[in-house]
Amino acid sequence: MCVYLFRSAAEAGPHDILKLYNPKGNIINISPSLEPNSPNLCYKLEVVAADCNSEPLGAELAGALGFDLSSMEKRLQGLEKKILIEAGETPAVVYEMKKQVDSFREKLESVEHLSWLGLFKDLSEGTLKPSPFYHKRTLRKTREECEHVREKFLQMSSLEVSEEVRQYLKTPTFDNWQWEDAEIMVLLQVMYTDLEFITTFNIEPEVLQQFLFEVYRRYNNIPFHNFKHCFCVTQMMYGLIWLTDLRSKMDSVDLLIMLTSAVCHDLDHTGYNNAYQINARTELALRYNDISPLENHHCAVAFEILERTESNVFRNLSLDQYKRIREGIIKCILATDMSRHNEILNKFKSILPTFDFTNKDHRDVLMMILIKVSDISNEARPMEVAEPWLDCLLQEFFNQSDVEKLEGLPVTPFMDRDKVTKPSSQTGFIRFVLMPLFIELANLFPCLEQHIIDPVRKALDYYTEMEKALETEQQNRAQSENAAKNKEVTPRSRCGKQPKPPEINSKRSGSIVPKIETVRSKPQKTMMDFILHVPAYFHLCCPGYLCVI
Repeated sequence: MCVYLFRSAAEAGPHDILKLYNPKGNIINISPSLEPNSPNLCYKLEVVAADCNSEPLGAELAGALGFDLSSMEKRLQGLEKKILIEAGETPAVVYEMKKQVDSFREKLESVEHLSWLGLFKDLSEGTLKPSPFYHKRTLRKTREECEHVREKFLQMSSLEVSEEVRQYLKTPTFDNWQWEDAEIMVLLQVMYTDLEFITTFNIEPEVLQQFLFEVYRRYNNIPFHNFKHCFCVTQMMYGLIWLTDLRSKMDSVDLLIMLTSAVCHDLDHTGYNNAYQINARTELALRYNDISPLENHHCAVAFEILERTESNVFRNLSLDQYKRIREGIIKCILATDMSRHNEILNKFKSILPTFDFTNKDHRDVLMMILIKVSDISNEARPMEVAEPWLDCLLQEFFNQSDVEKLEGLPVTPFMDRDKVTKPSSQTGFIRFVLMPLFIELANLFPCLEQHIIDPVRKALDYYTEMEKALETEQQNRAQSENAAKNKEVTPRSRCGKQPKPPEINSKRSGSIVPKIETVRSKPQKTMMDFILHVPAYFHLCCPGYLCVI
C-alpha cells in the first residue's frame, strides 16, 4: 500500500522507478517501517526513470541533467558521418554501442516490470551468475570455502558419533539448523556406516569422504535447494528406512540407491525451476529437450562425480550391480520432478491393494514415492525446523518471479511476491499435494501416521489459522480505510465556494525529478505485520541502487 501512496504523491506511473532519500541524503527502502519525518527533516522522493512513452520525457530528462537534447543529437549525427567518411565503414565499437542502446531501448519498451538494477543487467548471462536479488555470496562455492569445510570434515571424520545422536538421526524431528556443513558430512558418513553399506559394498572410507565432499562442492549457495536441503532429504529418507524396517523388506542395493539418490537429487541447482528453464530457453532446457531439464542435470552431475575413481563409491561393485544402481538412481531423481507427481502417485495407488515387495516394479514405484516424500517432507518436521525452510523457499521463489518479470517471461503464479503470502503458499500445497501423498504411503506403512501425518495436519491447522488471521486483518484495514475516506468530506466556505486545495510540489513541469518534501506520519504496525512474511516491494540490491519490484 505504501508503494502506491508514494507513486501517487510523485504522480509516477505504475512502472516508473522511484528513489527515496532520508534527510542525510542516503537511499532508504520505502516500507511501512519508515521513521516519521518532520518539517525540518524531510524525506526526498525522486522519479529517476519514467514511462518512455511519455512525450516530454526526453526533454525533461535532458533539462534535469543540464543538456540541450536537440544540439546533442545534431552533434552526434555529425560525428557519426565524419567517422563513416574517414573510416569507410561503421567501426565495430560504434556498432557495439548502437547495439547496446537498442537493447536498452527494448528493455524500457517491452518489459512490464522493470527494476533500476535491471536496466544494467545483461539478460544473456542466464542463470550461471548469482541473482542480484538475494545473493551475498557467489552462486558457486569458492575454492577457499570448499577447502575450509573439507579440512574441518576430514578432522572430524574419524570421530565417534554418540549413540544418542545416531538414534536422533533416525527420527523426522531431527533439527538440521544446529549443524554446520562439515558436521553434516560426518552425519552422512554415519548413515552409510550404520546401514552397513561400507562393509556390504566394500566402500573405502577415503572414497566415501571424497564423494561426500564433491557432493557438497556441487551444491550452490542458494536459499533453499542447497547442501542443507540435500541433507534434510537424505536424513528423512534414512529415517523412513528405519521407521518402516525396510532393511527386512528390501535388499541393500535398493537401500543404497535410495540414500544415494537423496544425496544427489538436487546437485548444481541454481534456484530456478523447470518452468523458468523452459521459458527462458536455457542451456539445460535445450540440452534435455524441455523434459525434466533440472532432474536430468542433477543425474548427470551425480554420475560425473561417480566417474572419478577417487570419488566413485561404487567402484568395487560388479558391472551388473553398477547398472542396476545407475538405473535406480536415475529413476529416483527423475521422480522428483513435480510435473510427474500425479502420474507417480496414481501408479502407487493402483498397486497398493496388491503390493508385493518381491515384485521389482512395485519396489521401483515405492522407491520413487519414498524420495518424493523425503523431498517435500519439511512440514513433517517440528515447526521451529520447518518454518525457516519455508522462508528460504519463498525467498528462492520470489527471486525467480522477480527475474521472470525482469526478463519479460511468464510469471510462475505461486512464486509471485505480489500475490503469494506465507500461509497461502502452504495451505493448498499441504491439502492437495502433501497429505494425499503421505496418506497413501501411510496406507502401506501404518506406523508412519504418528511420525509424518500428524505433524503435517498440525502444520495445515497452523497455516489455515494464519491465513484466516490475514484475511481478517485485510478486511479490518479495508473497513478502516473506507471509514477514513467517508470522513474526509471537504467543507464549503461561507461564501459557498470550494476552498482551493493546497498545492503539491510534485508536478512534472520542467523536470523529470519531482521532489516531494512533505511531512509523512508513521503508519501503525499491526500484529500481522510481525507474524506474516509480507512480500517486499523494495530491495536494496547493491550500494547506490534501490530496486523496485
